[in-house]
Amino acid sequence: MSEVGEVEEPLLDEDFLARCGKLALLSRKMVQGKLRGEKRSRRRGMSTEFADHRNYVAGDDLRHLDWNIYGRLEKLFIKLFEEEEERSVVLLLDASASMACGEPDKWRHARQIAAALGAIALASGDRVQLRVFDRELRPVMGSIRGIRSILKLIRILEELKVGNETALLPSIRAHAASAPPRAIQILISDLMDPAGIEDPLRQLSGSRGESWLIHLLSRSEEHPEELGDLRLRDVEDQSFVDVSFTPTIIEAYRSILAEYREDVRKMCGRFQIQSVEVSTEVPFDRVVLEMLRQRGMLA
Repeated sequence: MSEVGEVEEPLLDEDFLARCGKLALLSRKMVQGKLRGEKRSRRRGMSTEFADHRNYVAGDDLRHLDWNIYGRLEKLFIKLFEEEEERSVVLLLDASASMACGEPDKWRHARQIAAALGAIALASGDRVQLRVFDRELRPVMGSIRGIRSILKLIRILEELKVGNETALLPSIRAHAASAPPRAIQILISDLMDPAGIEDPLRQLSGSRGESWLIHLLSRSEEHPEELGDLRLRDVEDQSFVDVSFTPTIIEAYRSILAEYREDVRKMCGRFQIQSVEVSTEVPFDRVVLEMLRQRGMLA
């Protein structure tokens, strides 16, 4: 399973972090009977119906403090409105050994995307959880919220290392059993599981909330170039296979890969999972600031 390792260069720089407060994750599902198709307004409470309270945390808009409660209890509470009741975002990060393969590195790319989406969610007032998996699920970070929690999330992601072989279905099943209601759950994975991906994606879509998939591929997986007789080692089960790479074999591989990618897109459509395919050749900030916005996942 994922372990703590050496700290590397920061996953996000200060310039990117400064932009997080101007973005928000978009939900297409109904929350409390209202369609969440827009970024939550900074002018909270102007046209929404009061619903509940929560404890004040640093960074909350002081205009929405309930001074009547403070006068009675001397405790700070924020008013919640029906469109703005707290939302959870769960980052489901694939930490299996295959994520460390390929050039550029899928593992760093995946953690950068997770850090970026988590930072955006925290800056927007959402709660965030981080769960990683290889052959089993591990909740490495419980629910946090607030801008001050961003550095905690980044630090945890920076210290994670890849682990063992992939077991998508039991991991997604374990997640679904404890997923918070109405959450946006974001699976970040290369989907390399010999047991298949249809049942895991079906399980993900059946859990309570909205499901996203960030499907990662490395450049070397998309465009293999080596020719000749090679012995390949499976990094997850340590098995070996001897292959003669010829132009004909590589062309057949590319055809199979194209069919697989199309199958993933069709499954996501069938299971109502918002998905985006990401090559590690594309800088992570472009993935977040351009690709996800174009897909209507960010605003």
